[in-house]
Amino acid sequence: MLQVQARKRLDGFVLQAEFSAPTPGTVALFGRSGCGKTTLVNLISGLLAPDEGRIQLDDTVLTDTRAGISIPAERRRIGYMFQDARLFPHLSVLGNLRYGEKRAARRNAWAARRGAKSDTGRPLDLGDSIGFDGVVELLGLGQLLSRRPHQLSGGERQRVGLGRALLSQPQLLLLDEPLASLDVARREEVLPYLEALRDRLSMPMVYVSHQFEEVLQLATHVVLLEAGKVVAQGGLSEVSLHPQLRAIVGPDSVGSVLDGVVIRTSHGMVELRVGNGTLRMGLQQAEPGSRLRVQLLARDIILATEKPHGLSVRNELEGVVADLSPDDYEAVLVKVDIGGAMVLSRITQEAATELQLRPGSRVWALVKAVSTRGHAFRLPSA
Repeated sequence: MLQVQARKRLDGFVLQAEFSAPTPGTVALFGRSGCGKTTLVNLISGLLAPDEGRIQLDDTVLTDTRAGISIPAERRRIGYMFQDARLFPHLSVLGNLRYGEKRAARRNAWAARRGAKSDTGRPLDLGDSIGFDGVVELLGLGQLLSRRPHQLSGGERQRVGLGRALLSQPQLLLLDEPLASLDVARREEVLPYLEALRDRLSMPMVYVSHQFEEVLQLATHVVLLEAGKVVAQGGLSEVSLHPQLRAIVGPDSVGSVLDGVVIRTSHGMVELRVGNGTLRMGLQQAEPGSRLRVQLLARDIILATEKPHGLSVRNELEGVVADLSPDDYEAVLVKVDIGGAMVLSRITQEAATELQLRPGSRVWALVKAVSTRGHAFRLPSA
């Protein structure tokens, strides 16, 4: 478990954040630019000291201002990856990766001199080493080892930066908008490697982003920040329905996030069990039994108060209206419970009145199969 309670004032800006998240997993810190995401990861890493607070990673207390505990940044088993890879330009890829190993060796030697005790007095769990060959294979770096950083693409540099961070043997990996400097093609190149860290290594990560697509693909837990405060936290399905998220992502990106299980595949289409219903969507290489996450945009959901007939729409999710709330542009957001999962639909106020919608109303949420294309992401194994 990562537990954070911290307050920090910087040049008139005040961060006062509190959250806890399970480990392993990927905690996404999401919010507008300037909301305090980078300040928060700097506090976790030890690059900044909180004015007051307590930060604990599993059994290790990293900081506790009341108890006078503060493990120096270089002695925390935390890897940090910045927006740019910050590789040493005079070293080859091999040399940059070996630097990560040297950092781990220095920290382990320090721990040995201390009798393998942390600053809290607890034994340090040095854990299983992540081998050099394994990192090179995982990140596809074998053909790059002799190159210098200036000979690499942006995506390749970020992969080398990831490798160096992993070879420092971290218990936690901090990633501060690592894809922000990359174009769309390079982001698509790096994201599968981040998924591999989450799934194959079960590497606990704190991932900073203001791109919701990245959060959709990687996060197992979301912390939503606004003006230095945590306004929501929890699973992505829950946070996707929070009004504060709607304000950040904009009206066109408002929607629900559903986790489901593939029950059937046929001719490039999959049937995904969500709640009590089934979604049919276009997706290649999905196996029955695999778990997927899908985002359904509120603007794409049509509501009917009777079971539809004679329509080309492939998905009809039966449910009950759970809530109605006003939205921008004189619209109404209707939350529909389809059996433990929630679907969000944006309709006009006129339509809501004519359909006589209210909590408890029985409805069918209609979703075009094509509207879900490009919004399906594989989830980590249960």
